[in-house]
Amino acid sequence: MFQRLNLKEPTLKHSIRRLNTSPNSSSASLKRSYLYVPSSSDRMLEKSLSTNSDTIIYDLEDSVPPSAADKTASRKRLSDFLRRGDLPSRERVAVRVNDISTPFFLDDISKIVASKSVGSLVLPKVHSAEDLHTVSRAIHDANTTSNTLGLVASIESARASYNLGAIASWTSEFGRVGGTLTGLLFAAEDYCADTSILRSSSRRELLYTRSSIVITAKAFGLEAIDMVCVNYKDLDFLREECRDGRQLGFTGKQAIHPTQVDVIQSTFVPTASEIERAAKILHTMEREHALNRGAAGLEGEMIDKPMILQAEKILRIARAANLEIPRIT
Repeated sequence: MFQRLNLKEPTLKHSIRRLNTSPNSSSASLKRSYLYVPSSSDRMLEKSLSTNSDTIIYDLEDSVPPSAADKTASRKRLSDFLRRGDLPSRERVAVRVNDISTPFFLDDISKIVASKSVGSLVLPKVHSAEDLHTVSRAIHDANTTSNTLGLVASIESARASYNLGAIASWTSEFGRVGGTLTGLLFAAEDYCADTSILRSSSRRELLYTRSSIVITAKAFGLEAIDMVCVNYKDLDFLREECRDGRQLGFTGKQAIHPTQVDVIQSTFVPTASEIERAAKILHTMEREHALNRGAAGLEGEMIDKPMILQAEKILRIARAANLEIPRIT
């Protein structure tokens, strides 16, 4: 019943507008690209103001040198930067703090929670639901303004993979002021280091883990954020990796370089052929329902309610991304 989608862009008789990726467009409501920006660099912080990434992750963790002096300086630099009046909207701003096992975690939380410019925290090395409780208690203790934050749990270990269901179903004992889990993020390089998995260009060795993250995220209504493409100069490889991630069901992907953003954002949306097919399905089924029929044939394929749901989802994303939907008559 289900047709394999063709991810190659065909030439259509319908005109499909190019994706509008300007920061002020309605695409800001989508969560396709997550660009890391090192908080150790004034130049990088300033440059982040011109990115069109759906989400900007200001990083206090891996992109900052490990010394206490560097961590403190980066935290102060970011805290000052977040007071600016020309920042992107709060929904687009996230901060990756240092993990709970480090001496930097509590200071990161106290500084970041105080900022009303930050909408989300990316939490590295979440191994269990108890780790999220630890984060939530720290947020609650520092949250003197009842600021509400989305939390993205980074899956980086065998323990985290084993505990996916408990992590994804977690809720804060303090309600919204303790943070709300909004997504699961796959940190492939850390995961491979922990599990001794050897990376290959096929990604075959990560299929089980990536699929598990997607299915678990969808089961609990969370964003599923795919791994970084470390070959940041090879945009063709990135595009293929994006297509692979989208086929698996990921809703977005991390970026480590600004040049990756446009590829990610233009790939994690329906293709022109998918949009046209979805529009045909809804048009056909509206006609069939008017005739009291629940299924119909379309171009040699039987369609019914499950395919209507798929089509509706495709068109919702297309509208959010300012992609033109052809009129079917």
